[in-house]
Amino acid sequence: MSVPLYQAKAEFFRMLGHPVRIRVLELLQDGPTPVRALLDRIEVEPSSLSQQLAVLRRSGIVTSRRNGSTVVYQLAGGDVADLLGSARRILTEVLTGRHELLTALRESEVAAK
Repeated sequence: MSVPLYQAKAEFFRMLGHPVRIRVLELLQDGPTPVRALLDRIEVEPSSLSQQLAVLRRSGIVTSRRNGSTVVYQLAGGDVADLLGSARRILTEVLTGRHELLTALRESEVAAK
């Protein structure tokens, strides 16, 4: 029995629902990156990064290759970068709307005094 598309989408977004995973994806937008460089930029325990990279790898959103003793990760495709860009634009719009609402509320408080 196949999984409905909406359920598959929900599982995909749930997979993205961790700050370390999002940060890894952001860093990988710059190109293939060794694990050591990811550790330096994210500042988490190696075991935690390893777990999050495994989730991303299993999902197919990143790929890895071994170069000697170094493991290098990269995005599996450009669509991931597009998704992150879209998320950034949506978040910017949402936060801008909240800022405008907060400003209006503060102005109404001053006018009421």
